[in-house]
Amino acid sequence: MITLKAFILGILASFFFAFTFILNRSMEISGGSWLWSASLRFIFMVPFLFIIVSFRRNIMPLLKGMVKNPLPWVIWSFFGFVLFYAPITFAAAYGPGWLTAGTWQLTIIAGMLLSPLFYEWRQTADGLIKTRQSLALKPLAASSIIIIGVALMQGNNIHGLSWHLIVTSMLPVIVAAFSYPLGNRKMMEACNGEFDTYQRVLGMTLGSLPFWIIMAIIGWVKTGPPSSGQLTQTFIVAICSGVIATVLFFMATDMVRTEPHKLAAVEATQSGEVIFTLLGEIVLLSGNIPSLLSLTGLFLIIAGMIVNSFVSSQPNSTQKRKKSRTA
Repeated sequence: MITLKAFILGILASFFFAFTFILNRSMEISGGSWLWSASLRFIFMVPFLFIIVSFRRNIMPLLKGMVKNPLPWVIWSFFGFVLFYAPITFAAAYGPGWLTAGTWQLTIIAGMLLSPLFYEWRQTADGLIKTRQSLALKPLAASSIIIIGVALMQGNNIHGLSWHLIVTSMLPVIVAAFSYPLGNRKMMEACNGEFDTYQRVLGMTLGSLPFWIIMAIIGWVKTGPPSSGQLTQTFIVAICSGVIATVLFFMATDMVRTEPHKLAAVEATQSGEVIFTLLGEIVLLSGNIPSLLSLTGLFLIIAGMIVNSFVSSQPNSTQKRKKSRTA
């Protein structure tokens, strides 16, 4: 039941995350600076998250925890938020939203490849022992179906794009694709269940705030103040993607943080972003109707998510060993 709930929350998060790619591209088309698109989102997030956490009476424990041990908050917020969002908004300045959203799906595999960097506690005959996580091979194979689907969806669109456009639109997103799961997982590890999802999102937003203020100052010097249209669209991104999507996704990953194969399946739900982004660009930005090849890719993405969910519901090798010893 927890896996299903986490899976559904992940899908909902991918829907709200899609606003990032659609509106960032819209702002760039209308002449807005990516520096403002990136920094304003997180600056706008602070008061909303502060109100939510205050309403839950959890502000003081969070602030005390951050003051007591500030370094992890600054470091992993930089990876999880700054190196995630700044490259994505930069890429939107050079390429269409579907290319950014499609490349972003590498984060599905990135999270799994990063697993050996993390530890987990396992019950043995000698008690609890701390061991490195292993690669979740079955979810990795299932996620490959999603990546193939994304490649097919982007196949028709990528023809005619210059190498310069591909590099400036894709390489920054590849950096973001690895930084986001790294920052998220490391912060979960550092918190160790001490803070809830809302506290963790607010803490990471506050931890990254100095970087966004510096970026906003650079944006002011280079391009002047943001337009009213960019302020409005960035505000929508802050609410939909920054608050709603981030909280939903962090809640989903928190539910399965101790089970690497289920965590991989939840991270794979973010492939829904490319579907929602494609549909959003068709409706809002007059994008092209998907071809038969793209529809085939769409089918594979959906199939990959279903397979990933099924694989994650099966007991892993450690659980099987526990059951056999109990029997």
